[in-house]
Amino acid sequence: MAFSALIEIRRLRQKHTDRLLTMLAVLLTLEMFVIAPLQAMGIFVFQGFAIVALIGIIGGMIVISNHPGALVVMSICLGANVVVFIVRLFYPPWPYNVYLLTTAWLAIAATLGLVTAEAVFRGGRITYHRIAGAILLYLLIALAFATLFIFVGLAIPEAFKGITFEENSGLASEVFYLSFVTLTSTGYGDLVPVHPIARTLCNIESVVGQLYPATLLARLVTLQLSHSRREE
Repeated sequence: MAFSALIEIRRLRQKHTDRLLTMLAVLLTLEMFVIAPLQAMGIFVFQGFAIVALIGIIGGMIVISNHPGALVVMSICLGANVVVFIVRLFYPPWPYNVYLLTTAWLAIAATLGLVTAEAVFRGGRITYHRIAGAILLYLLIALAFATLFIFVGLAIPEAFKGITFEENSGLASEVFYLSFVTLTSTGYGDLVPVHPIARTLCNIESVVGQLYPATLLARLVTLQLSHSRREE
């Protein structure tokens, strides 16, 4: 029975890996740009939608990746999200919810990032879905830095001007905003890093945001040229 399941997963991996990259990109986009802002508006039910999206992400990753460790990490992170959801339903705000969720989402960003990078930058023809996977990787970079901003904000009061790091439904939306305006070098000026560590972290993200598109384009062109030469 277990062997048959492994055969089926391997078949799905060969057939649907590229399509699943697009699905994962869509799910994370919904999580960051739809669900998080609606949570910030006080619509608590979208916390549950976040968990549903995470289940979809884990399901897609099972097919894409053959690393058992990645599945274990993502399952633990799902459990952490479920625990926080239940705690928020029945108990007053607990400050350690933020630490638990932030740790879980940093692990998600790192694990899914490695799996996605392996799928996007493997050999073969460059498809639309692999480009979507590259976009997913870009979103995961923003997610990882958003979690790091929370850790800095929790450890160093007043590290960022214009944002309060505490247990509330709007924190995720605020740090996603901070991360993207830093990654894209937009810098509206409403949220400002004032501590040296916070500024260094923002500088690193800005550099990554500038280098990633150029590096990505060069790598994808190289892969496509290599694939074309092998077909000739």
